[in-house]
Amino acid sequence: MEKTDLLKEYAARHSTPEDAILQQLNRETNLSTVYPNMCSGSQQGKLLEMLSRMLRPARIMEIGTFTGYSAICLARGLAPGGLLHTIDLNDETSIIAARYFELAGMADRIIFHLGDARKVIPELHESFDLVFIDGDKKQYLDYYHLVMPKLQSGGFILADNVLWGGKVLSYVKSHDKETQGIIDFNTFVSDDIRVEKLLLPLRDGLFVLQKI
Repeated sequence: MEKTDLLKEYAARHSTPEDAILQQLNRETNLSTVYPNMCSGSQQGKLLEMLSRMLRPARIMEIGTFTGYSAICLARGLAPGGLLHTIDLNDETSIIAARYFELAGMADRIIFHLGDARKVIPELHESFDLVFIDGDKKQYLDYYHLVMPKLQSGGFILADNVLWGGKVLSYVKSHDKETQGIIDFNTFVSDDIRVEKLLLPLRDGLFVLQKI
């Protein structure tokens, strides 16, 4: 086993493990979906939960629900009476998500929107304290432009997969729209004076952005 893998294993051993619900969801995701690595997983999920608990947001927006793992983690930090709006195009994985929202006791705190986030976001007439971007990589910059006017001053955006398996360092082939989408997003936000930013090399890269 390489040193990097040993360090990851060491970090996992010294972190709070998944609870029974998240462990069950992770297992079902791996057994029943084509791309189970899209699930946030234990360490990133715990980070999302802790960040949410620190911020105590009244409103969270999540772009990209998948099977609901990250939504559950984020919703655990909501302020009393708070709500999380999550958006996804996949009606099949949303069935799994809805079941686990119930099992986790979060069904009354999570509102699911089925559809293209670029069309759904303008219809959400609320302001948000925290936004988690984890949808179509080609559309990250579109999402960013749409959510910024709805984000409270001092609010946070978390963007997942911003290292994209290391492809951000490579020559981008013309057909690789996902990698180009991530690079365009990273470049734009790095130069955007409206936000403070920190790119964490956790898992596949997590951008932490705070609106000034």
